[in-house]
Amino acid sequence: MNVPLKKIREDVWEVPQSYKDYMRVPARIYAAEGLLAKMKSDLTLRQTINVASLPGIEKYSLVMPDGHQGYGFPIGGVAATDFNDGVISPGGVGYDTNCGVRLIRTNLKEEDVRPHLSDILDSLFEYIPAGLGLSGKVTLSFSRLDEVLRGGTEWCIENGYGWEEDIAHTEEGGRLEVANPDKIDEKSKKRGAPQLGTLGSGNHFLEVQVVDDIFDEQLANAFGIEEKGQVTVLIHTGGRGFSHGVCSYYLRKFEREMNRDASLSKILGLERELACAYLNSDTGMDYFEAMCACANYAFANRQLATHWTRKVFEDVLRRKAEDMEIRLVYDIAHNIAKDEEHVVDGKRKNLCVHRKGATRAFPAGDERLPPIYRNVGQPVLVPGSMGTRSFLAVGTEVAKEETFGSCAHGSGREMSRTAAMRQYRGEEVRDELAKRGILVKVRERSKRDVRKKRGIQFDKYGELAEEVSAAYKDPEAVIHSCELSGIARKVAAFRAIGVIKG
Repeated sequence: MNVPLKKIREDVWEVPQSYKDYMRVPARIYAAEGLLAKMKSDLTLRQTINVASLPGIEKYSLVMPDGHQGYGFPIGGVAATDFNDGVISPGGVGYDTNCGVRLIRTNLKEEDVRPHLSDILDSLFEYIPAGLGLSGKVTLSFSRLDEVLRGGTEWCIENGYGWEEDIAHTEEGGRLEVANPDKIDEKSKKRGAPQLGTLGSGNHFLEVQVVDDIFDEQLANAFGIEEKGQVTVLIHTGGRGFSHGVCSYYLRKFEREMNRDASLSKILGLERELACAYLNSDTGMDYFEAMCACANYAFANRQLATHWTRKVFEDVLRRKAEDMEIRLVYDIAHNIAKDEEHVVDGKRKNLCVHRKGATRAFPAGDERLPPIYRNVGQPVLVPGSMGTRSFLAVGTEVAKEETFGSCAHGSGREMSRTAAMRQYRGEEVRDELAKRGILVKVRERSKRDVRKKRGIQFDKYGELAEEVSAAYKDPEAVIHSCELSGIARKVAAFRAIGVIKG
């Protein structure tokens, strides 16, 4: 796509509002030239430009350094709309509402864990089911599910699944207050009730990691990261099939109603995947309240995974979790729309900030941060992919001023899953990781589980082929671009020693 790009500064580019008559704001791209080249090869830039057409959008349509083609919005897309006069779009949230990441630290060293790593992975795999459609260990009736949808992390703590301090170490305390279970359709509830406390499939994972590098010792220590070789755990999962069902339900509803609204039907003509509704409409607010309920479900899902992780380490290492200091550093969402106040052109405004494959990155001093991190800034988590390093960073003033306090959420796909499976075999990926000291536990596929695709042989470890590191952008390049553009500051890096996948 031949797009006029103006260089603002290093790793920051802009498409002027004048490029298309439907653009209400310019489009901003945060990316090094190598990352930008990939965005030009798919629909990332076109989608970012189309997002600029949304009614009520403020300042810019944005895409982060890990951006790539998505549904409606690019993955890595950020857009803030006026909460009173603007729209909300499920394409700006994603099917997996509040897919997110949490980092857990311990006082263990690699040598404490390495001899027991296989047993730890086996137990984690048992306690936190990984794979498509599997059920968790917590059985929920509809009424108990509604309690989870209202309470999020708080429900988990009240029911013995975690520590009180976990709440303060979770974005929004792990609970969005406006969540309304009554706005969730029955089919989605049936799908979601058995899945709480599961990892899911695709790019979701649980990694046992060790600290590989510390770039800012003072900040790292503030987050509980103290030395190289320290054992940590990174958990990446979200709202599972429950959120997918809710998103699908509202997309259909939005499309039907948009056809009856002249101001919105033009957007359907431009890009059907940008289905949206005004937030001040019944439909728009119904979706917002339903989405918040899905977010609470995802917070609870990661909290249960944390609880089972503590139990597994206790059982295998025969020590108390408190003695091992298995503490949550932070939990952040990266598929969500949030009611936030930001300064736009010198005026404070209530905005609906869509972050789709992007994470919050508030700087030190921001009152929305929990007291424990208010003086240092918000932890930002940028995962790698099995064989590549993950990063802990911190939010900045530049992010607050330019991106509504947003940053990249990970590596971002470079290669489609189908292409990866044509090029790689899961068993070879597993063996190559093992040579590097990385053990991987993955659910084997049966031939019944996989639809036949042209040119692809059956692969019982196909999940590993789909998620091979080569299928993703280099996280080193992504975090460097975040730093160079000023929207985050890296604090520490981690390498995996054990991985469980769907």
